[in-house]
Amino acid sequence: MSYNLENLQILLVEDNLNMRALVRAMLRALGFETVRDCANGQQAIEMLQQFTPDIIVSDWMMEPVDGMDLTKFVRNSEESPDAYIPVILMTGHTERWRILAARDTGVNELLAKPISARTLYDRILAVIEKPRPFVRTKSYFGPCRRRTNWQDYLGPERRQAAQSVEGASVQAQEIDRLLESL
Repeated sequence: MSYNLENLQILLVEDNLNMRALVRAMLRALGFETVRDCANGQQAIEMLQQFTPDIIVSDWMMEPVDGMDLTKFVRNSEESPDAYIPVILMTGHTERWRILAARDTGVNELLAKPISARTLYDRILAVIEKPRPFVRTKSYFGPCRRRTNWQDYLGPERRQAAQSVEGASVQAQEIDRLLESL
């Protein structure tokens, strides 16, 4: 399915000037007309006070504020203009612990460098076509972290079936099937 992306606004956060120009060119080629960019997470936080993007595409490793801290600000700060803004995090480091750390911070999608217009478009489509519900626990707020095999989770914070939706009982298996189809 093809989308008209011209009305969506992107905030691009990348400290490498050449990479920022390349990603900006990819975004414009994909149809985004409003692409605002900055060189680090601190500048992004300041920009978010004046501009609320539809999607944030950010590098992970930057100084003085990196992409993870930017995501924490978006998800948890009272000064955040919208805690639900989708965040796509770019990184050249794809070790498992880093992927889990990004997920546990509230990143919607991870994009491994080197990137292509296709992989960038795929991550953007993922946040448009398959948005994950947001959840709040004692230690986390962000998109549901359980992409696959989460129905086997037996931990203390296992979700229970909803008790009633307009008088109809909803079973946990039905919820599992619905979420698997997302």
